[in-house]
Amino acid sequence: MKQRTVFFVSDGTGITAESLGQLLAHFPTVTFNQIRLPFTNTHAKVTTALDKIAQAEKQDGVRPIVVMTIAKQDLEAMLKKGNALYLDVFSSFVDPLSIELDEKPSQTSGIAHSVLGNSYHERIDAINFTLNHDDGMTDYGLNEAQVILVGISRCGKTPTSLYLAMQFGVKAANYPLIPEDLERNTLPEALKKYPEKIYGLTINPERLHNVRSERRPDSFYASLQNCRNEVRMAEELMKRENISCIDSTKRSIEEISAIILQKIRNH
Repeated sequence: MKQRTVFFVSDGTGITAESLGQLLAHFPTVTFNQIRLPFTNTHAKVTTALDKIAQAEKQDGVRPIVVMTIAKQDLEAMLKKGNALYLDVFSSFVDPLSIELDEKPSQTSGIAHSVLGNSYHERIDAINFTLNHDDGMTDYGLNEAQVILVGISRCGKTPTSLYLAMQFGVKAANYPLIPEDLERNTLPEALKKYPEKIYGLTINPERLHNVRSERRPDSFYASLQNCRNEVRMAEELMKRENISCIDSTKRSIEEISAIILQKIRNH
């Protein structure tokens, strides 16, 4: 397989630049060595970045790719002196908007970060809320939740909840549908007050069997028959409760989160 080095260089956290890295998935025959260089906000740090870019070119025998979000023009121009394919978020999107709007864009470092969700403090609050409401740990303060994910064990509830909180400032709780819930064919009592906030996750039984077997091999919990029964009963329960259900089998966390966000906006 082909191999290429990709740098994500930013004068802030680099979240905006890294989000564009999802586009690399469109090239499955290439192996990407991804290197993150956040807070590249001084001339000295740009010099260090240039040294790493040159070293990568020497090692790979081909110029690296640089995805960059640097607001200050002098640092941007300095970085672009290296031999690389530069994918500049500002020149691709912000500069054309500046021309169209006849407005000078702000050169404040990290400003694009706030576009991804709420403010920094709101995201921190969301992360804390999500961690405190992981896997049904408590129903205290559940009324503050914007999203409540439900599903059987190991279908992707926790990583999706955390992604929603970290990237978009969404207060996301998640509750497991345990065997007792499935046998009763009813939601946990604490959730019945919030039907409009509940979203379900499901998964292919064979995939679930593989995931659970890594955690508890040769157990009833991980057995294929039990996985089939739990998936079937959970889907029946969610259908009866009119819960929107998303199949996580072949979807990334980003895709699942995008679907949920779209559903929230449509409410």
